[in-house]
Amino acid sequence: MKRLFLALALLFCALPASAQQIDRAPKVVARLVAEGQAAPGGSVWVALEENIRPGWHTYWINPGEVGGIPTEIDWTLPEGWKAGAIVWPYPKRLPVPALKQMDYGYENKVWLLSKVSVPAGARPGTVTLKAHVSYLVCQTVCIPEEQAVEVPVKIGSGGGDPALARDFAAARARLPIDSPWPVTFALNKASCIGKTDIDTGKRANAACLDLYVAAPSLAAAHPKAVDFFPLASGMVVGDAPMRVGFGDNGLVLRVSAGAKAAAAKTLDGVLVLTGSDGTVQALDVKATPGAVPAATFNADAGSEVPADTLALWLALVFAALGGLILNIMPCVLPILAMKALALAQHAGSERKVVVAETLAYAAGAVVSFLALGLLLVLLRAGGQAVGWGFQLQSPVAVACFCLLVFAVGLNLSGVFEVGSITAGESLTRKSGPVGAFFTGVLAVAVGAPCTMPFGAAALGFALTQSAMTALLVFLALGIGFALPFLILGLVPGALAFVPRPGPWMLRFKQALAFPMYAAAAWLAWVLAVQAGVNSLILLFAGLVILALAAWLWSVTRDLSSRGRIAGTIAVIVLLAAAGFGVAQLKTATAQAAATTADSEPYTAARLAELRAQNRAVFVDTTAAWCISCLVNEQTALSRAAVRQAFAQKHIAYLVADWTNRNPEGTALLTAHGRAGPPLYLYYAPGAATPKVLPQILTESIVLEAVK
Repeated sequence: MKRLFLALALLFCALPASAQQIDRAPKVVARLVAEGQAAPGGSVWVALEENIRPGWHTYWINPGEVGGIPTEIDWTLPEGWKAGAIVWPYPKRLPVPALKQMDYGYENKVWLLSKVSVPAGARPGTVTLKAHVSYLVCQTVCIPEEQAVEVPVKIGSGGGDPALARDFAAARARLPIDSPWPVTFALNKASCIGKTDIDTGKRANAACLDLYVAAPSLAAAHPKAVDFFPLASGMVVGDAPMRVGFGDNGLVLRVSAGAKAAAAKTLDGVLVLTGSDGTVQALDVKATPGAVPAATFNADAGSEVPADTLALWLALVFAALGGLILNIMPCVLPILAMKALALAQHAGSERKVVVAETLAYAAGAVVSFLALGLLLVLLRAGGQAVGWGFQLQSPVAVACFCLLVFAVGLNLSGVFEVGSITAGESLTRKSGPVGAFFTGVLAVAVGAPCTMPFGAAALGFALTQSAMTALLVFLALGIGFALPFLILGLVPGALAFVPRPGPWMLRFKQALAFPMYAAAAWLAWVLAVQAGVNSLILLFAGLVILALAAWLWSVTRDLSSRGRIAGTIAVIVLLAAAGFGVAQLKTATAQAAATTADSEPYTAARLAELRAQNRAVFVDTTAAWCISCLVNEQTALSRAAVRQAFAQKHIAYLVADWTNRNPEGTALLTAHGRAGPPLYLYYAPGAATPKVLPQILTESIVLEAVK
């Protein structure tokens, strides 16, 4: 071993000068830590702690494809003492972009545990356990390092330091346990991604290697990330994507087969599973050749594998399309129409005004989407299981949206005038870039309850990626949302298709108020579903107070300065009263948004139970505030032919109601790459994976799916 390290040191000395400029300070600081006292005839756990400099890493027992060297411990122990082999914690995947390969190792700090046996004749006192440790630490270059370490151990039977006990417990939590389920593997004829040619940058094709874990409970849990680390090199292509699917009563992981996979008699390694709640469990697997059931595979499963570039671009396109479609939702369309008419009056001589308001509106919309995306990312990073529309899972938020939409309706009806949404003759005046900016913000706010086709898939992708990738998707969503207004304002001649301003605009504006009132009524119904019918008392009181405040604001504008001040104070008091009343709403048990009398609430356990009975299952992930869900309910799921087909085929109907916070529903959405409802799944009897139905349903689509 020492000769090998000497050779590596000589190799480092031969590196180019740019590589040799790395400072000579140690890249790893190591020490030994004993768990407690050592009882004669017993044992004591000792940890080798490696504190690794940021940006550098050491290696796992299988270093990966580059050919690194795992840490070695050469013990010097008192007579009769014996040290066991290192018990390796699960590693992480460490890409080496320059070589198009993957390392397996550790960053920052890692504890490598060893069990040291104590001779039965050990006398009370203190002994010193010594070791010489050597490791290869790598960044852009690799440097061999070694260090002498030691730790005093007291011989006795006393307890240890509680803080130290917690550290050892955390280290043991990273140790793989024997898999409680049988595991098989098989080569698949499908084409997977092979190794990358360093010179050309092109990937070759490779066979697929499927790893099957026969675990019904694991299939029901739908882990959000899966990584596999083989103990032997050459078994898999390390930097190729891993894909996870769910087959008959188990999980199937598809990896790219390495050069040695075809001749393998066994496939041993560590399978790392990350649950929807962020918890991690590593399993020691000893896979044998065997049958692997068919499965439908999701996107990349590995938590450390970068997202595929094509998938990112596809998500960006879908996000832009989803934002574009969002403009035709009932809440958003009146605001967009009013801004378009406001721009029409500036056509011609006031081109600069048109451009300024157009860009301001687009900026307001894009900034709002980015802010919402950042909030989602931060909440999920903090461990919150949230998705698109999460704000509507709070009755208080629903009530506030209802008040906001109702206020917009009052404004369009001419009850009061504020900002860029004006009434009466003010339609002929400039609203200004500031007003246009906040109109964009308002449009996003009132459009927030809507789940849009295409956009839902993009949002589901975004919320499983890094923060930067997620924000790119939200940026595309905002651009798509602002696109119609950008075309009207920036494309010469586009405003020619908008009718000239005139008295008809006042009547048209007032007519647009009614979709807003309808949206407010719908949100009131959502609140009743969430928090019970009695919650409507507080909401309706708030609506009346809001209407009174709007009327007072309007009638006091023409009074003296003292009258205007009094009116303003009265409005502030009334709005505070309305806000106080809404704040009293408490989250109640959600009432199922089921569409059929014979439905039952969804749980992963119930789904697994029904599938074990070989029953067909239809899962409806819905929410009372999901417009697409309500449309699908009326046009497809509640139709007599669909209900009859479900009854004849004995199809169980499970409803994952996401109206309020629902961890089971969130886990289901996350497992299928969705940020929010609707999600429709049909599990045929004996099928390995569910059939995912479109977000917009028709009666024929449902009947064809369950045929």
